[in-house]
Amino acid sequence: MKKLSLKIFVSASMLVFAGCNDWLERKPQNIILEEQVWNDPKMITGLLANYYDRLPYHTDLSHGSNGDVNATNREGWQDFAAYDEAMWSNNDDARNNIINYAFDRWRLWDYGLIRDINLALENIEKYAVKISDAQKAQFSAELRFLRAFVYFEHVKRMGGVPLVTKQLIYNFDGNPAALQQPRNKEEEVYDFIASELDAVKDLLGNGTSNTRANKFTALAVKSRAMLYAASIAKYNGKMASPISTPGGEVGISAGKANDYYAKSLAASQEIINSGSYELYKSNPDKGVNFYEAITKKSANREVIWAQDFLVSKDKRHGFTYDNIARNVREDNLSSSSITPTLNLVEDYEYLDGTSGELKNRNAGNTDYIYYEKLQDIFANKDARLYGTVIFPGTTFRGTEVQIQAGVKVWDNATNAFKTVESNVLGSAYDDGGLLTGASGPQRSQTEVSNTGFYLRKYVDQTAMSSTRGIRSDMWWVRFRLGEIYLNAAEAAFELGQNAEALKYANTLRERAGFPTNSLKTLTLEKLQNERRVELAFEDHRVWDLKRWRIAHEVWNGNASNPDAVMYALYPYRVVRPGHATHGKYVFDKLVAPRFRAPRFFQMGNYYSAIQQVVIDNNPKIVRNPFH
Repeated sequence: MKKLSLKIFVSASMLVFAGCNDWLERKPQNIILEEQVWNDPKMITGLLANYYDRLPYHTDLSHGSNGDVNATNREGWQDFAAYDEAMWSNNDDARNNIINYAFDRWRLWDYGLIRDINLALENIEKYAVKISDAQKAQFSAELRFLRAFVYFEHVKRMGGVPLVTKQLIYNFDGNPAALQQPRNKEEEVYDFIASELDAVKDLLGNGTSNTRANKFTALAVKSRAMLYAASIAKYNGKMASPISTPGGEVGISAGKANDYYAKSLAASQEIINSGSYELYKSNPDKGVNFYEAITKKSANREVIWAQDFLVSKDKRHGFTYDNIARNVREDNLSSSSITPTLNLVEDYEYLDGTSGELKNRNAGNTDYIYYEKLQDIFANKDARLYGTVIFPGTTFRGTEVQIQAGVKVWDNATNAFKTVESNVLGSAYDDGGLLTGASGPQRSQTEVSNTGFYLRKYVDQTAMSSTRGIRSDMWWVRFRLGEIYLNAAEAAFELGQNAEALKYANTLRERAGFPTNSLKTLTLEKLQNERRVELAFEDHRVWDLKRWRIAHEVWNGNASNPDAVMYALYPYRVVRPGHATHGKYVFDKLVAPRFRAPRFFQMGNYYSAIQQVVIDNNPKIVRNPFH
């Protein structure tokens, strides 16, 4: 019996050891190999999706971080309330009390993402042997597009940065000099972006997808990037003390301005003339139409590239939850964070071409102008106002947003109005009408508008999207045709092609309700205002003021400067029984009560400070001016 057992053991052992080499060389089941990734289109697409999600897409990332943005939560939107489009009406007054903008505020130094893209480009060349040459070329083009976009996000914040286009591998010899690249010139980075986009645009494929890069996405990035470069070349040199460094890391030669303007115009015209995209004009209500042009995902050929979200895939965000008007919110936990300012509202002109300043007092400033309805003061305004801002007398989700600060009660003894911002008037004055609106404005209460306005653009009308449990999958538009028209108008204007510039500007104005050819002449100031009202809350304001080199003038920290101080509009119902004005509405303009410090943009804000650790690790890195 023992001999039999021994024979079985020996035989089994021989079988095991005979197959030992095969057993040890089995492929691991929990590790994906490089050869597997780069020969599987689905895996490559998944990797690309990760890179798309890591792209920066808001003015403020996280103040001094490396720019790693949590796309799922759309972080950074809060600081739309830190400039002059809006102020903060939720808890915490920090954004209303910014003494000055920190020098690291717009910093981005995300070489982790650049390295990952470079590594992907090298690996696809090294390992991709089972996918077609066409697929390989398209994936490589898409990676190069993403890298060009990331460099654009760097250069607009930092000026020239090191152009790293391949892996930097340390050989552990104790000398890191080979890894320490100096900053490229600012214009070299812009030139690199343009050349990369030109090289890949016809290889990108993806049809007219608005969530992945295609030919027109590349042209849109070029349109914007070249306009930025051109503006800096022209207007930096016009400053009393141009901002520059001896090596050109900051500052672009004025002689390059026209070349950059021409490149921007050509890219813009190629998109416009292609017929692949068109301005959204599906809704006959021009105000609602403008809202839909940004927010509608289906049958919308205006959007060129968007950061998308999807509730069914649990990729969603709380933007609507935090910003919906108070009396139409679905949860009682948050609302009203970003509230547009009177400053912005008054930049929307009347349709007859007159200034957008709201008429709340008579010509001699001796009395109010009395309105039958709250919304009447906004009558005949640029329709883009309605699509952007919820103002008094308007609705959201089919419900009136109650915006009324209180009542003006006439006092016969003083022959003047008494302002009452309370729901308790007493029987002598309580006529059964609305005393205060459920959506404010309130002077000190949080989670209710402090300015008298609410945000409409990007706030989701879908039921349950303002609940903490569901939230929203509203997309974030990076590029749309409306911007391209404005880019073309500005570039053409700067090149002296005024007729062409007017054509593009007037096309957008006509969609907003203005008569045909409402602009007869064009100035840079007119174009600047068109960008302000068309692109509000789409992450352009800071960059526009910076590239025109006027941010330090507009936000000069002076409390007597109306551009640096944020204003509000408070509506009141008149209580004056027996008088013709009884039940009508009047409006007070005032500094937003929770606003604390005028906006102050310093010269050192034009280019963000580079982290000290970056300079310590690489002595070749030149500091930005004023830091």
